[in-house]
Amino acid sequence: MKSRSAPRGAKVSPKWIIVFTALGFAFGMLFSNRFLGPLESDDRIIFGRRYKQQQVTVSDDDCETKTAENNESGVRQINKAHEAIDRSLDNSVAKIRIELPLIKSSDSVDKSETRSEETEKRNKVFMVIGINTAFSSRKRRDSVRETWMPQGEKLRKLEEEKGIVVRFMIGHSATSNSILDRAIDMEDAQHNDILRLNHIEGYHELSAKTKSFFSTAVAKWDAEFYVKVDDDVHVNLGTLAATLARHRLKPRVYIGCMKSGPVLYKKDVKYHEPEFWKFGETGNNYFRHATGQIYAISKDLAKYVSTNKDVLHKFANEDVSLGAWLIGLEVEHIDDRNMCCGTPHDCEWKLQAGNACVASFDWSCSGICKSVQRMKGVHERCGEGAATLWSALL
Repeated sequence: MKSRSAPRGAKVSPKWIIVFTALGFAFGMLFSNRFLGPLESDDRIIFGRRYKQQQVTVSDDDCETKTAENNESGVRQINKAHEAIDRSLDNSVAKIRIELPLIKSSDSVDKSETRSEETEKRNKVFMVIGINTAFSSRKRRDSVRETWMPQGEKLRKLEEEKGIVVRFMIGHSATSNSILDRAIDMEDAQHNDILRLNHIEGYHELSAKTKSFFSTAVAKWDAEFYVKVDDDVHVNLGTLAATLARHRLKPRVYIGCMKSGPVLYKKDVKYHEPEFWKFGETGNNYFRHATGQIYAISKDLAKYVSTNKDVLHKFANEDVSLGAWLIGLEVEHIDDRNMCCGTPHDCEWKLQAGNACVASFDWSCSGICKSVQRMKGVHERCGEGAATLWSALL
């Protein structure tokens, strides 16, 4: 049986040579188009993807148009991304800017609400009268309660209906919870007419007590006027209210019986002034100031004293101290002699003439002499009558 394989040395048919050549040429073209590109200027061969990228940039007009469109589309997308980022940043910044004022405004609201609450706690009244008293002056206080100072329900009604607050003012003893302090607490529980001050009582501490009174009263009551009076002075409350009401439109007033006596430099005299040298040469007079038995100051001045109490200098006499605190301010000093009438017969004659005194006392005693025994008699002869107080227009 003959073998089908070509014998060794047999020639390939020309037909197959042409077929193989065509296939090789086609394969070569396919290979060159796939992996090879044209030579660059330096005869290097550009391979693969680089060739494709260059083809895109150096192709015909249609390719260039598509490339430009693609580039523009990419730029637009990038711009849009930037715009979105900018908007996001702007919104974030704007949000922060908006939130900050809101925080500030909320703080101010909280503060205003706090101030509002404080204002609500501070009852708005026309005037607050502080009657200066001491631990040993229980009988003097009772003599005042029995005459010109309303008691119990009438005192509460006076505050609610007329806006007139009257309190005895006193600090504390040097010993904590002493028998003196307990006695004052019991007295206040009985009458409910004592204002305790953050102050240690002492005769030579009257200037400090005055500052403490204004500070305490301003914190507790929002008044148009604050009045200080001694517990041995007779006061007609209705006449006092009417007198102050005439000055209520003035911003800063200091009302009382103004005086300017000699500076007391000798050590063996009453009301000695250790700092007499500050007032100039020996024999000089004090500046004008209201006598200490009774005086009134308007709201702004009381606030001033309260705010600056820690730096206001205290002289030996509290009336001089108050005058010193106010002498350098824009204050109207009002000298009203009706606030320092003498006890009978001065205040009695004025009352009969229809001109009741605001306050009465004896100059020789710096108050009513023997006030415990005489206060009732002074009140009967010089008192304005209850109708004047309750009919006062405030």
